[in-house]
Amino acid sequence: MRALLSFSVLSLAAVPVFAADPPSPILTTPEAKDVLTYADPKVARVTHVDLDLTADFTKHVMTGTATLDIDAQKNAKQIVLDDKKLDIASITDDAGNALQYAVGPADDYKGAPLTVQIGDARRIVIHYTSSPDASALQWLPPELTAGKTRPYLFSQGESINNRSWIPTQDSPGIRQSWSAKITVPAGLTAVMSAERLTPDGEPAADGQHSYRFRMDHNVPPYLIALAVGDLAFRSLGPRTGVYTEPAMLDKAAKELSDTEKMVTAAEQLYGPYRWGRYDILVLPPSFPFGGMENPTLTFATPTIITGDKSNVDVIAHELAHSWSGNLVTNATWSDSWLNEGFTVYFENRIDEAVYGRERAATLADLSWDDLQRDLKASDPAGTRLHGDPEGAYGEMDYNKGSTFLRTIEATVGRPRWDAYLASYFDRHAFQPQTTAGFLADLRKNLIKGDAALEAKLQLDKWAYQPGLPDNAVHVTSSTLAKIDEDRKRFDLGAAASSIDTTGWSTQEWLRFLNGLPRSQAPERLVEMDKTFGLSASPNAYIRCAWLQIAIANHFEPAIPAIEDHLTHVGRMLLIVPVYKALKDQSEWGMPIARRIYAKAKPGYHPVAQAAIEKVLGS
Repeated sequence: MRALLSFSVLSLAAVPVFAADPPSPILTTPEAKDVLTYADPKVARVTHVDLDLTADFTKHVMTGTATLDIDAQKNAKQIVLDDKKLDIASITDDAGNALQYAVGPADDYKGAPLTVQIGDARRIVIHYTSSPDASALQWLPPELTAGKTRPYLFSQGESINNRSWIPTQDSPGIRQSWSAKITVPAGLTAVMSAERLTPDGEPAADGQHSYRFRMDHNVPPYLIALAVGDLAFRSLGPRTGVYTEPAMLDKAAKELSDTEKMVTAAEQLYGPYRWGRYDILVLPPSFPFGGMENPTLTFATPTIITGDKSNVDVIAHELAHSWSGNLVTNATWSDSWLNEGFTVYFENRIDEAVYGRERAATLADLSWDDLQRDLKASDPAGTRLHGDPEGAYGEMDYNKGSTFLRTIEATVGRPRWDAYLASYFDRHAFQPQTTAGFLADLRKNLIKGDAALEAKLQLDKWAYQPGLPDNAVHVTSSTLAKIDEDRKRFDLGAAASSIDTTGWSTQEWLRFLNGLPRSQAPERLVEMDKTFGLSASPNAYIRCAWLQIAIANHFEPAIPAIEDHLTHVGRMLLIVPVYKALKDQSEWGMPIARRIYAKAKPGYHPVAQAAIEKVLGS
């Protein structure tokens, strides 16, 4: 049984000015302790954040105030927040009286504790400026945007980066409602992951414009997201639409035209969509992820815009997070599979509903491939679902987690499993969750004392033990089976021109390329590149897979393509493997990697920079 703690509101001053949800519970069981926050929410916790910030594109900082509403024990005299390189000017209560505060010793990753002596105050105002190198924020010059004329700013909060521009308790288990006023230069538009109260902005000082936002639901603070740029919007349906730079709008709208169908399919599976609108922001290439599930406004990489809708499973994934991750959230990052594994499973069900069973089987089969790759590459300890605060090895959270849920479905039957999942999301809506909590819920509401079913599912082995249990379900794809036949022929010496690649999706190309032996003769590489046009492929997924083969064989003609890829793509999934491949070819590859990284680094988000520098050892 989960131990929950939710304080009552202790003063009228702590009541937000709008009808936010009452504070969500926090979990107080030992496994729910978040080691990546300095906060002690059992003593004092943030319940609402109100931001009033100005984006300074010259200094690359956000400046203004964060007003925090606090729930605290009766005798609590201080609150501890998370701070990463914030320049604090002052902290007051809501009447303007100065409050004492101290910033403790800093950790490079976690930042530092910001301890505020609140006394009897239950609302505090923090006047501050973010650092120019805030890990959540990327400031892009005009030349790194599609339009080339105006600058761009976007944030990426997951997992603990928002503390670099918002002074709050930056933990997924401490859900908070929030509101904001963001002031930006004229000609730029601000959007956030919340209800957009002033979509056209309102005049502010010095010719600037202010935009106001409101999120009445309690969300984990990593889901507070901001983007500012030259943005245009197009409706995709009654409650869906796409934002992007004007030059990208036509392509993006065409690629994402099935979004409304996806929302409808998701609701039919697991209950109502509870966030109002579902819009998508297609960002510049430097966005480090495929997508980010920010409520009401998914942030997406432009690499999914490939003209054939073969990569819109990314949108299905981020939409699914509206239930698994945003509605029910891992209480700590040690249980991130509760967000990602659930979402990969749910995403696949949306794909099946919209595009058919074989498309879903193709994606599930590739997920199995990725799982086998990570199982082979990882130390066994890194393959446990419940484990390291930064998640399991590689994509284990995603692929082992979804295989776990797919195995439960196959064991109990889809109707029974779907009924359980819908009730699970409803039962735990707007609350944090742990692996222990999920397993307890599963036993209470699905297994219901059935000892034979309990033994068959092997729940604890899936959740807490390394490796893959022997009951794991592998969904296979007939589409990919045909690709495997082509690849075998090619391996046996068939000419590249004999392989009919007409109409191949991204997934089919990946199955073919990733399944090839890493060692290839130089003349074979030339033949492949000339016949398939791999180095010049506009599809970043295909080019990434090809470049890893080329690098493994020191294929000099591919070096211009390597440089072009790494300087025009910022998505970590598609660039980190290329840097790793270069590092593995140390004497040949490392000089290439370091030269290209020095050129590409200014166009990468700080999160991507950190990941690449970890690979390269710099």
